[in-house]
Amino acid sequence: MDMKKIVFTGALCILAVFSFGQKKAVNAAKNELKNTPPNIAEARNQIKGALTDAETANDAETWYVAGQIENKQFDDQRALEILGKKPDEEVMYGALQNILPYFLKAAELDQLPDAKGKVKPRFLKDIRSNVRANRVYYINAGLFSYEKKDYKSAYENFKLYGDIPAMELFKTEKWDVVDTTEMQIRYYGGLAASLIPDHQAAIDMLNELKNKGYIENSVFKESDIYQRLAYEYNQVKDSTNFEKIIKEGFTKFPNEEYYVSNLINLSINSGKFDEAIAYLDKAIAQHPEDAQMYDVLGQVYEADKKTDEALKNMKKASELDPKNTDFLLHLGRVYFNLGVEQRKTADEISDVAKSKEASNQALDYFKQARPFFEKVFELDPKNTSAIFALRSIYYNLSMGDEYKKMDDLYSSEEKDQ
Repeated sequence: MDMKKIVFTGALCILAVFSFGQKKAVNAAKNELKNTPPNIAEARNQIKGALTDAETANDAETWYVAGQIENKQFDDQRALEILGKKPDEEVMYGALQNILPYFLKAAELDQLPDAKGKVKPRFLKDIRSNVRANRVYYINAGLFSYEKKDYKSAYENFKLYGDIPAMELFKTEKWDVVDTTEMQIRYYGGLAASLIPDHQAAIDMLNELKNKGYIENSVFKESDIYQRLAYEYNQVKDSTNFEKIIKEGFTKFPNEEYYVSNLINLSINSGKFDEAIAYLDKAIAQHPEDAQMYDVLGQVYEADKKTDEALKNMKKASELDPKNTDFLLHLGRVYFNLGVEQRKTADEISDVAKSKEASNQALDYFKQARPFFEKVFELDPKNTSAIFALRSIYYNLSMGDEYKKMDDLYSSEEKDQ
């Protein structure tokens, strides 16, 4: 007898027995689920080999049973919750996350044509029913993970809640229109993604939320979506989309300071002073008592070398909020810088009379700067900007005692740094 033939035949027998064993394992796992209570660990162990075996891995039933095992684990824990008992949330939500991959694979195989070219799904209806029933629990799973600071898992669960209706599995079925709950979960998904941190995932989710259209009475404002997107674009240093979303937000919410402030900053940083002034004028028209807006407008005029307009708006800001040290410092700075520039001009003039005239003008600017810095010092005796400016002003105005006091304070501050 040919020994090679005997060995080869034996190998075939072993393979047949192994494959048959995996089919038996699938049946054994199915039967285990019928027990009260079932041994989930045993059922998982029985189905494990069948998921990778060449024959059973391509059988929809194998994956369907694997999904049923996880679904049973989830249902048993959820039943405890319904009865008012404490479920093991790690186990419950862990099983929930395991269900869908198995069911999706089962559904895919279940819709393949048989040997005769016909498609006869055996499990599809039940899979759809289970996934529909489980959908709402992805919210709870997401919240559970979020509280544990497992932001990746939270994001995945929140995302699944929104993704399920659009899956191929449900292409022939209708779902309810997007409601406030779905919007809220999408928003929380974006927040969770940001905390992973996966800013691009957050951007994708928030953009999807924005494009679906806002529904009134949601737990967050529509403006929050735009502001959050702006934050995410900033995190990935996408200046183009950052500017785009800020402008979109300003168009939709012209009365919100967030967008105006950012547009002003964008305009200033790009040297577009006229554009910045136009935005500020519009903002001031809507909020005429907003001192901050006048101060910023003054600073824009200052940067654009329009001193009279700068002083006019800075003074208005200080009138509205007289104890704001920043506003006072800005006013003092304008006069102080004019004094420094005029002093430099005087030093460059060779004509003695004209040089003296320029020097006197410089002193006049220092005198006008002085009360603003003194007021800051009165309100905040440790303000280093005020101390430094007053030291220089008192020196230029030949105020010896005052100069010494500021010089001592300045030296003390220098030592502490």
